[in-house]
Amino acid sequence: MQEPFFFLVGLGVGLATSAPVGPINIAAIQRALRSGFLAGFCAGLGAVLADGLYASFAAFGVTAVSDFVDENSAIIQTVGGLLVIVFGIRILLSRPHLENDEEPSPSLVSGIATGFVMTVTNPGVVLGFLAIFGSLGKWAPDPGDYVGAAMLVAGVLTGALSWWVMLSALVSRLRLRMNDTWLLWINRGAGAALIAFGVAIFLHQYVLG
Repeated sequence: MQEPFFFLVGLGVGLATSAPVGPINIAAIQRALRSGFLAGFCAGLGAVLADGLYASFAAFGVTAVSDFVDENSAIIQTVGGLLVIVFGIRILLSRPHLENDEEPSPSLVSGIATGFVMTVTNPGVVLGFLAIFGSLGKWAPDPGDYVGAAMLVAGVLTGALSWWVMLSALVSRLRLRMNDTWLLWINRGAGAALIAFGVAIFLHQYVLG
């Protein structure tokens, strides 16, 4: 049976598409440092939901999604860039305090929503999935093989979830060794990086594009 093989291929795709450092990785790291494993993982979980959505479109051959992204790339990139910049400014201006147990932690639901929106509005994600899936060749299920496509998507979800579990666990462990000054500078670096990502999106869309 080829289904286990398709699952392993999807596992590799999920890890490969989640690991590169980008806005959602920075957001998840910042949340894990601020509030621990679950907060960071929830931000990653939002990205996994978006990844699963786009992976399903790519695996089941829904080309209309690619056409929609191509036709509306300017709007999608503008919204995505604005969201990344706003989130970066919020992190940059925040004043975290790890030792105060009474200070409210970021909402886990908002973490999932942030991860989902930041990923689903990134046209590079859907185009990346379409490019990767299109290049798999014999490693991809045949058209009409819905069981194979489902196993491929399941592998992507498992690979992505595995990455966010490992990242959030590692960062939350490091959190125990940090004080407020460390976290303040990490927040400043993360916020500045997110703003830079957002500005790069605008430059690519309106200046270099």
